[in-house]
Amino acid sequence: MTDAEYFEMNRAGWDQRVKAHVESRFYDVDGFLAGATSLREIELAELANVRGKKLLHLQCHFGLDTLSWARRGAICTGVDISPAAIGQARDLAQRARVDAEFVCSDVYGFVAGSAGPYDIVFTSYGALCWLPDLDRWAAVVASNLAPGGLFYMVEFHPIHDLLAGYSYFTQAEPDVEEEGTYTENGAEVVAKLAVWAHPLSSVINALVGAGIRVERLNEFPFSPYNCFEGLVEREPGRYYLSHRGHDVPMVYSLTGRKVA
Repeated sequence: MTDAEYFEMNRAGWDQRVKAHVESRFYDVDGFLAGATSLREIELAELANVRGKKLLHLQCHFGLDTLSWARRGAICTGVDISPAAIGQARDLAQRARVDAEFVCSDVYGFVAGSAGPYDIVFTSYGALCWLPDLDRWAAVVASNLAPGGLFYMVEFHPIHDLLAGYSYFTQAEPDVEEEGTYTENGAEVVAKLAVWAHPLSSVINALVGAGIRVERLNEFPFSPYNCFEGLVEREPGRYYLSHRGHDVPMVYSLTGRKVA
């Protein structure tokens, strides 16, 4: 299969998942509408100053984090490959009375037009595995940032994939599996999806090659989401995994800036 065919497979799979995700306790849309944020402690601590900044959220799903950044004063644009997700995002923005723009596009095909360039480009949690080529991704990040603009990402650590039985290093062909989704109500929402592994070195080198100066890389021994097998909530909202008596790195964050 070609990358375009894999993308179409994934688009269809995410379209299938959206309704269950919107209705799930995992995403807690009712809590968001009542005023709660969907953002987690890591990104809230590390990306603290967004007020008045133009923020591009790549792979935004149905927009909860995009709208949460907008509530904190950012001028937000969310991008996602799934028409069903973008439809839900626009509906949620109206229901929450929060201004944000949503664009249906895969990452590689996104063109900001008059909305760009952006002060901040943001991506998070389970985004990179859907992309076969990180050099192309990093080029999109850099092309949409204003000179001196900030790139921030927080992502699941690839070492967990290795422990779960997948490759740590990128392979020519993706892993393709047919399974239910990760929300508590999603066991019967079965879709075939393709994912690609990316080691930390590939992420960093792609960004550096695109003109993003990496300023900080942090690793965390917990996940803010209870979405993997074997996690233990030792502290509220922090889910840990042990391997041979030691904590597994579950999440990493990266802050970079476009070279002026």
